[in-house]
Amino acid sequence: MTTTIAPPAPAAPPRRRRARAPDSAGWVTYGILLAIVVFSIFPLYWSIVVSSRDQSAIGRYPPPLVPGGSLWDNLSAAFEQGNFGLALTNSVLVAGTITVAVVFTSTLAGFAFAKLSFRGRNGLFTAVVATMLVPTQLAIIPLYIMVTQWFGWANDLRGVIVPALVSAFGVFFMRQYLVSAMPTELLEAGRVDGASTLRIYWSVVLPVARPGAAVLGLLTFITYWNDLFWPLILLNTQNPTVQVAIANTASGIEVDYSLVLAGTVIATFPMLIVFLLLGRQIIGGIMQGAVKG
Repeated sequence: MTTTIAPPAPAAPPRRRRARAPDSAGWVTYGILLAIVVFSIFPLYWSIVVSSRDQSAIGRYPPPLVPGGSLWDNLSAAFEQGNFGLALTNSVLVAGTITVAVVFTSTLAGFAFAKLSFRGRNGLFTAVVATMLVPTQLAIIPLYIMVTQWFGWANDLRGVIVPALVSAFGVFFMRQYLVSAMPTELLEAGRVDGASTLRIYWSVVLPVARPGAAVLGLLTFITYWNDLFWPLILLNTQNPTVQVAIANTASGIEVDYSLVLAGTVIATFPMLIVFLLLGRQIIGGIMQGAVKG
């Protein structure tokens, strides 16, 4: 009598664990985000509400929360009384020129400090960074004497533009960006191909530095579009920037806050347009540069 031994049953395949879906944001998260958005947008909305009504709306209780019908009239009055047409042109010229100059000089100097070897590099970079520790207010009096008496630029946009053409923060920012985002192998490949330093800067460094340069350009444009301190000292009511025009509208014994806030709306919307047009591109460029780095 023979006994047959049945073959062992095949082992069951291991059960795969289902990938756990990432936790979705709950209603608490959305509620907090919504509260932050409302809290951030409300000052701009309140400016639009007051600028669309007469002077009495600013002290009314309860305050009005719906825009009125005088927005275009107040905007027209702000353009006529506050010289906002010229002010917008001057602000675009000042902020745009400074932005282009700062981005160019900062990428050039940042590349030199990040990837070029020369004597005294670390000491010179330390001196550049140390200038950021000096408060702007300390340099106002000597700067005013130089601009008005030496160069004769009183009430001249050149006096606002020229002192800001180079930025220590921009040099520091681009140096730190290029240290991590710029592979040294690309520079060595360019030198092997016989490219000069300027050629490497133009053809190799600038494409890599574009995301950081876009962020620096946006920050610089916002800074000098909103700058009030130095233009208010140097310029007068006949040749203002947009922030000086707002300050002039708010000066006097009786202040018409509907016109002041109408000027604020005029000064704010160009920045919103810049963010709407360039915000997504800048964020995409930053992410692309991070992946390449």
